[in-house]
Amino acid sequence: MAESVRASESEPISRIPRNWRTLLAPYAQASRTRSVAQLATTLALLGVALVALYWAREVSYLLTLALSLPTAGLLTRTFIIMHDCGHGSFFTSRRANDIVGTITGFLTFMPYAKWRREHALHHASSGDLDRRGIGDIYTLTMREYFAKGWMGRLGYRLVRTPAFLLTIGPVYFFVHQRLPSLRKDAARGELASVILTNISLAGLIAILVLLLDTKTLVTTYLPAYYLSVFGGIWLFFAQHQFEDAYWTEHEAWDYADAAIRGSSYLKLPRLMQWFTGNIGLHHVHHLSPKVPNYRLEAAHRSHPMFQLSPVLRAPDAIKVLRLALYDEERRKLVSFGEARRRWRAASTRPPAANASA
Repeated sequence: MAESVRASESEPISRIPRNWRTLLAPYAQASRTRSVAQLATTLALLGVALVALYWAREVSYLLTLALSLPTAGLLTRTFIIMHDCGHGSFFTSRRANDIVGTITGFLTFMPYAKWRREHALHHASSGDLDRRGIGDIYTLTMREYFAKGWMGRLGYRLVRTPAFLLTIGPVYFFVHQRLPSLRKDAARGELASVILTNISLAGLIAILVLLLDTKTLVTTYLPAYYLSVFGGIWLFFAQHQFEDAYWTEHEAWDYADAAIRGSSYLKLPRLMQWFTGNIGLHHVHHLSPKVPNYRLEAAHRSHPMFQLSPVLRAPDAIKVLRLALYDEERRKLVSFGEARRRWRAASTRPPAANASA
């Protein structure tokens, strides 16, 4: 393994090899032992964390809030297990994936079948300018944005501000998961998944209110769940909404390029990497969703093609939150301020200059 890392450092490449599926095949295999161990430890720790949240309220609410952070991390790790099940990568058995995916979906309030389809569409269209809006953070081009009326621009600007994304965004995400898909290609099982998840959620809330009380439920579990969704949105944004992210028209779109050049390698501290199930290695995951989360790092180290993915660290992932529009001319994501300056400069050019631009 160390040799492959040294090779990747000394032999940089400029394109993704055509045989990338063959190269990643050894890593795209689930280990039942590792999967069961990860599932058992994650759910056991989540159970301990939830009990600790309940008892901490008798000591100090500040302690409860402090414990909300690791609890949120464990909810995120539980979500990643569901995520892998949705890709059929956590177990070799489809039935086992669906059973565990449904259970972990209930624990994270996610309708497994609906999420699985929408996320598959995200993988199939990520970076495609002509297929935006499904399972992603909707992004307008500069031309589309400035072609809108003032209300349309105001609405888009509102939803793309970091404050909105990270406060109202988790609420929207939760509500969106409660609603069945209206798309014609939605499978019948998706409706059942949404209904059963909602019924289970309502039943769980009713039981907890009876056993505890509404105030205890809201002040203990809700902060942890909110932080988990908050963190998930932040991670997803940083994994696809960076300055040089791959975007192109459908005719020129390429799956492998979109996967590696359109997904960041988000380098997180080891503890955060554990809580997030290695999802920071998003470029590997997008190229081969069949690689389970516990093999992503080994796959990344296996070949120099993964150097083509942009590398972000936690501070970079905060900075990219300001990016909001895709500049078609420069092929970059830009902030509202930069887009406005470029648009005004273009509008003051002589007609011949605008035509040549």
